Amino acid sequence: MDVLLGLQWGDEGKGKIVDVLTPKYDVIARFQGGPNAGHTLEFDGNKYVLHTIPSGIHHPEKINIIGNGVVIDPLIFYKEIKELEGIGLQLTKNLFISRKAHLILPTHRALDAASEAAKGKTKIGSTLKGIGPTYMDKTGRNGLRIGDVVNPDFQEKYKNLKKKHISLLRQFDYDYEEELNNYERLWLDSIETIKRFRIIDSEYLINSYLNEDIAVLAEGAQGTLLDIDFGSYPFVTSSNTVCASACNGLGVAPGRIGEVYGIFKAYATRVGSGPFPTEQINDIGEQLRKNGNEFGATTGRPRRCGWLDMVALKYSIMLNGVTQLIMTKADVMTGFDKIMICTNYKDSGFPGSQFPFEISTSLKPEYSEFQGWQNDLSRITTFSDLPEQLKHYTGFIEDELKVPIQIISVGPDRSETIIK
Repeated sequence: MDVLLGLQWGDEGKGKIVDVLTPKYDVIARFQGGPNAGHTLEFDGNKYVLHTIPSGIHHPEKINIIGNGVVIDPLIFYKEIKELEGIGLQLTKNLFISRKAHLILPTHRALDAASEAAKGKTKIGSTLKGIGPTYMDKTGRNGLRIGDVVNPDFQEKYKNLKKKHISLLRQFDYDYEEELNNYERLWLDSIETIKRFRIIDSEYLINSYLNEDIAVLAEGAQGTLLDIDFGSYPFVTSSNTVCASACNGLGVAPGRIGEVYGIFKAYATRVGSGPFPTEQINDIGEQLRKNGNEFGATTGRPRRCGWLDMVALKYSIMLNGVTQLIMTKADVMTGFDKIMICTNYKDSGFPGSQFPFEISTSLKPEYSEFQGWQNDLSRITTFSDLPEQLKHYTGFIEDELKVPIQIISVGPDRSETIIK
């Protein structure tokens, strides 16, 4: 089983790359996160955003699995299904759901919003999709799972958990009732959509595929620097986003992992609050945001933009055991006279080559400077035709990270991809 994941703060372009790599695989399996993820795919002049469903779904001959490590909002899932079936995809044939995946309840969303509002200026920038409260119930052994929806006592379990959540909500000064009631009606109807699909013991199925040498690609969500353990805590997501999570999120032994694809942008972005050492709060940041259309696929929020950070990338590669690198959005860098890469942090409190426990305002990135390029990259199909400045840029990255860059994305469409 090969694994594909992000090496930055998410939004690295995982959806497009999974779609590009899918012809090499028989099965695409999502292993963590929930509808706080937005994986964008573009082809044939159309744009699609997936939140829960694996990014191989546009290849009808491939099996797509939502693993046990994923949390699912039935209403968001229903909307995704409706959109995809609207373009002619027959999803019940090739989309399977783990019975051990957890359900996001309407009250989880309300708790998420109430908790974030209570934090005021210290809020973490949650997507307000109920992800955190759902994982809290999972680890607290209170959660509802996909397998519960087909059991006769589902409604009773749902009412009991809802009652617990309501008691928690009353502790907040937050008006939730009308929105909650409206969402709940639609949510309960959407449970019927889940029942249309094959609910499986995904750990058994995936291991049987591997035993038969059927090629599986595990798809991660968010990015390494948002990992609940190793990210820029507390400004992180609620799940483990690193490679090891593919084992937990699919029920696969560590020894069965083969290639680990690490995806990064040619620059860096972040959504919401939290430290961002190379952020450019200036014209450079604005140009990167404009060129890259840097707005969240799930939230629509403008992304913070900055230069590439090698300290953070080395940290992510170490944590994940990355064997191949994929660089996206090289085309966004076109037009800059000078491009910078952070190679070290300057701070007396810790070794500047290490990603710190906490990133303080006293930390100053140290940069190496590179010549930019003015060429339009969108029509380039081979590495040899790339501008020399970009070749030098990627060569420096490879030398620093000790891992080869095998794919370079030069545009949002699946066709705008260079495989070395």
